[in-house]
Order: sequence, then C-alpha cells, then structure tokens
Amino acid sequence: MNRLRRKACVALLLFTLFIFGTMMGLRTLKPTDGFSDLAPGMELMPLVGERMDQRPNHVAESAGQNGGVGSDTKIVFSNSGPDHSIFYDIHIFYYLWYGSPQMDGSYIHWDHVLVPHWDPKIASSHPKGRHNPPDDIASSYYPELGSYSSRDPDVIESHMAQIEAAAAGVVVLSWYPPGVADEHGKPTEDLVPAVMDAAHRHSIKVAFHLQPYKGRTDLSVHDNIKYIIDKYGKHGAFYRFKSSTGKILPLFYVYDSYLMPPEAWAELLTVRGSHSLRGTPYDGIFIALIVEERHKQEILAGGFDGMYTYFASNGFSFGSSHQNWKAIKAFCNKNNLLFVPSAGPGYMDTAVRPWNNHNTRNRVNGRYYETSLQAAMSIRPDIITVTSFNEWHEGTQIERAVPKKTVARLYLDYKPHQPDHYLELTRKWAEHFSKEKEQWLM
Repeated sequence: MNRLRRKACVALLLFTLFIFGTMMGLRTLKPTDGFSDLAPGMELMPLVGERMDQRPNHVAESAGQNGGVGSDTKIVFSNSGPDHSIFYDIHIFYYLWYGSPQMDGSYIHWDHVLVPHWDPKIASSHPKGRHNPPDDIASSYYPELGSYSSRDPDVIESHMAQIEAAAAGVVVLSWYPPGVADEHGKPTEDLVPAVMDAAHRHSIKVAFHLQPYKGRTDLSVHDNIKYIIDKYGKHGAFYRFKSSTGKILPLFYVYDSYLMPPEAWAELLTVRGSHSLRGTPYDGIFIALIVEERHKQEILAGGFDGMYTYFASNGFSFGSSHQNWKAIKAFCNKNNLLFVPSAGPGYMDTAVRPWNNHNTRNRVNGRYYETSLQAAMSIRPDIITVTSFNEWHEGTQIERAVPKKTVARLYLDYKPHQPDHYLELTRKWAEHFSKEKEQWLM
C-alpha cells in the first residue's frame, strides 16, 4: 500500500512539473510589439530582443517610459558584419567644434585658452595663456587622428565607424543655431547634414543636444525645435523615441536647462503653455539636465519628459553622483519621467582648467568606466548616455587615443590596452545592457 502511495506521489509530482514547465515555456513566447497603429509597415518590426536585417530607412527607437511590452531595445545588423549589432538605447555625446589650419584656416578648440579660476588668488598660482597645436593641444590625451578638423569628411567617417564599432546607436550632437557658436569656437550647424549622412551609412541615429547661447528663451527654443524638425526630420538618421503614450517623437537633450526658470519652460512644454509644442508637429521628448537636487522639482514643473546627468565625474554634482541615481530614478518613476544616467570613462580637464585637479577621475585602465556603466545599469534605465565620444578638453573621450611625447608634453594614453579599448568596453556593456533589459521584461 505504501509503495502504491509513493508511486502515486511521484506521478503527481511529475505531472505538476510538466504543467509548470509548459506554462513557463508559454510565458517566454513574446507577443508582437503592437506597432500596427503607428505607421505603415511598422508591424513588421522584430520582436523584443530580436535582430533585423539592416535597412537604412528603419525607425530606431528606445524603450518607452514605462518599459512595458513592445518598448524594449531594437537591434539591427551593423555594416561591420553579421556578428555585430547596434543598440539604440546607448546614446553618446558628440562634438563638432574642432578645427585645423588646413580645413578652417586656423586651429579651433585644440588651442583652447587656460581658463582662469574665478578667485584671483587661486588664479595667480596657475599658468595662463593658450595651447599651441599640433604638439601642444588642449587635452591630457592625444587623438589618433591628430589635431583634426570636424569639417574633414574623412574624420567624420572615421568617427561614425568608431561609434559603430562601439555599438552606440545614437549620436547626441552638440548643437547651436545657425550662426551661433560656443565662446571658443565657430558656428558648425552647416556640418550637421554631413554628420547625418555619415551616421546613416553606419546605421547610426542622430539626436540633438541643445546648447545654451546668449538670448536663449522659450520662444527661441521653440524656433530651434521647429528648425531642426523641418530641416532634418525626414532624414533617415533622425532619431525618434517611443513615448509612454505610444507616440514616436524626436528626443532632445537640453544642456544647462536650469538657466531658464521652470515657468518659461512650461510655456513651451506644457499643454496650456502660450506657445506649447505639445500636440503639434513639433512635439518631442525633452530631457533636462539635473545638476542640483532642487532641479528635480524644477524639471517636473517645467514640463520636461525626463532628466539626464551628463557629467562623467562621480561626485562632482548631485546628479552625477552614482549614489543618488536610485533616488532620482524613484522620483522619475513616480512622476512618469525618464531618468537617463550618464556614464563616463574618467574625467580630467586640467589641460583647460589647471586648478581643477580635485575633480579628476582616473580611468584605472577602464575600471572607472565599467563601474560607471554598472551603476547606470543597476537602476534599470531605458537609456544610458556615454560622456563622451570626443570631449577631449575634459578627458571624457572614448575616441581612439595614442601615446605621444613632445619636448614640452607627455600625453596620457590607454596603455596597456590598445587605442580602441574604450570602444570595445562600450560594445561589451551595450550587449550586456540589452540582455539585462530582456530579463527585466520577462
């Protein structure tokens, strides 16, 4: 009798395991992404985590704000071969402000001035003047391409190839309106078409990083957004993001957004604003910069859709401090905002701010970068930004750098690793991020 009972128990256990296994198997089957109401042909987009053949005209999108079904990363084949892919939830900041005598008539930005400290007593104990390229450039590292011009088509092509190798799917282009530039540079808006064309050839998308400029107001930003969408919105490389409402909208990063009061932003970014973009052909996903803790409430009041941290120096600001990211993410989740942490390989800006040693963050042969990326991933964001591809002044670049020694300078480098070490690390973590996101949505 006992033997029969044991057999019955074993049979029941096996049957229960069979049912459980069947249910788990069914659970792993992924439903379609629900694109049929978005655009003709969009219902043919791949399932979550799947790859699709490279098609230059496809719409690249990242996860929606709620991270629900149908909003995960889309992966496409890159031009580098069938075993590589690009991830559109890895965004990388990119700068066009460099110039050389051959292309621009003079050096631009490589000859950056040494910025004096605001305290005259501290400033007096540090060197003054400006750098003297090509042997003396405004960076602690030296680019493999030399003191290049951002106008050089070969440079742009090389940059897009490097970004593709890093698997970062979206270039976040530092942007000023036509005829406007940063205080040390020259206007570069005329270079945007060349960047977008090169990005398109490498299956990379382009988002815009709106920079502050003299006279920036909510009205002028309205005109800037209209200009960008009218001029570039139909380009195959123009980046759009799937919002929590299911709409696919352009995504804009707004640098130093705190320089304008939230009341001014609300005129632009809330439905009741006097010149609101909401619900118009110029609507978008607008991501503000969080530096101080109080900026959380200001960003919310201003009508923004999210916040990013930008700075690659952990501890430099409230926003850039890894230890605060969990709390910021919780605030964003509560208020239906995106939180976009920014990871960086290190920070060293003493080539332009010689008094700023205390904010230097050593790369530790890539370990700082990996720690930063791990911290970003740990909060389960929709997007991770990388600061930066080529901000050489602040030493945050992942662009290929080479050893160089001159009579007056000994530059840092990526040894014992190769010049593409940080591109490889970016790809490694982009792939890891994609796999993790698939698990989050299971």
